[in-house]
Amino acid sequence: MNPVQQHEALWAPWAYLDGHWQADVLMRWDMHGTLTQVLPGTCPPAKDASDKVYRAQGAVLPGMPNLHSHAFQSAMAGLTEFRGQDQDSFWSWRDLMYRFAARLEPEHLYAIAHWLYIQMLKAGYTSVCEFHYLHHPREGGRYRPSGLLAQGILEAASASGLAITLLPVLYQYSDFSRKAPRPDQERFLNSPTQLLYLLESLHSSHPLNVDRRYGVAPHSLRATDVGSISTLIDGLHSLPSRHQIHIHIAEQMAEVLACQELKGCSPVAYLFDNFNVDERWCLVHATHIGEPERQQIARSGAVAGLCPTTEANLGDGLFPAAAFLADHGHLGIGSDSHICVDWRAELRLLEYGQRLSRQQRNVLASPRQPYVADYLFGTCARGGAQASGRATGQLAPEHQADLMVIDLAHPSLAGLDQSHWLSALVFSERAHTNPIRDVFVSGKACVIDGQHPQEETAFAAYQDTLSQLLDRA
Repeated sequence: MNPVQQHEALWAPWAYLDGHWQADVLMRWDMHGTLTQVLPGTCPPAKDASDKVYRAQGAVLPGMPNLHSHAFQSAMAGLTEFRGQDQDSFWSWRDLMYRFAARLEPEHLYAIAHWLYIQMLKAGYTSVCEFHYLHHPREGGRYRPSGLLAQGILEAASASGLAITLLPVLYQYSDFSRKAPRPDQERFLNSPTQLLYLLESLHSSHPLNVDRRYGVAPHSLRATDVGSISTLIDGLHSLPSRHQIHIHIAEQMAEVLACQELKGCSPVAYLFDNFNVDERWCLVHATHIGEPERQQIARSGAVAGLCPTTEANLGDGLFPAAAFLADHGHLGIGSDSHICVDWRAELRLLEYGQRLSRQQRNVLASPRQPYVADYLFGTCARGGAQASGRATGQLAPEHQADLMVIDLAHPSLAGLDQSHWLSALVFSERAHTNPIRDVFVSGKACVIDGQHPQEETAFAAYQDTLSQLLDRA
């Protein structure tokens, strides 16, 4: 693939604007990749010698934000699908994951993340919220600089072209009541002060820009405590910009039951009793919630961060998505452990889980938008943008030019009218080829004709890394 020409605009025969397909759309952006004009009904501009208008060969959708990722876990895909005890669960999977994480060196993490982020781009994800909790050397102590692994994640995103919201994780304990951490959790541990110092150093070494944001992630209520989370959040005021706050919560019944026994209430209720949860927050998974917690999350404006393929893989359970959306809640999707890197599969499984539990069809829709795929796409693009802290998720002025071009000649789409394009993308698999032709992030072409310019070298480095890691098994 040749180096990509720098573009200042894109013209498309079709683009998805505010939930509707519109014809002959010209989009222009500024030097920061922020859209300045989105003009439907515009004739394609004539080419000239200095032409900087990209002419899309297909229909344009906003890029999908990926609101939850543990990049290193992508190298584990397929390695835990065997029964290791009478009843495997999330907790037995976690033991295997810890053993894998213990082998990783900085060069491994960079190679894994670089290859993963290229795959995200090819799938139509244009940004990622990286829930980053691998901080320290295998042999103990601290890296110099202390943020070496976090810097590797940021550089992998920059090299691939993927926008990132990096969320360094606060991890202190192995369970509620400040239970001492396990030896295999030592690489994750930081105090609030140490984590704030890490963020400060990252702001200095890798400053904010339109494609790089920062937040924080208290890992969970069992892995830290109220005082530490409060100290962390209070300390954010001294840092530049607004930081998003992400937390794992109510993913597993064992966590819910432990919280009820020790704190006298559910994890979500305990969180809301102690913090002003608002639109900055993303509550990841929130699988096991009752009606009061569900309504509380919806009223707060926080995003429920769902990862359907990972939640299915780990046997977590089903989030009450239909009732939550009826409460006007905000949600988005993430690929989490990356057994699947495909927003279409996440939306499909999100809907199918509701169908199976309710024994109905076409559950996640609304009177205003009866098409399930359209409803879920718009909902999750907006929710993911909110969770990332970036102006993305829609093609409109003052938003980033994050977009994907869909091949209308793809077997899943050929012959359909525009009202069914998103439905076919999400629910039809008539061919095992990728219908996504091109992907732009902040106006920069990262994928053209289904190819990323770095994928061959990145894959070679990833293969070499995986061989090294598996040789140590």
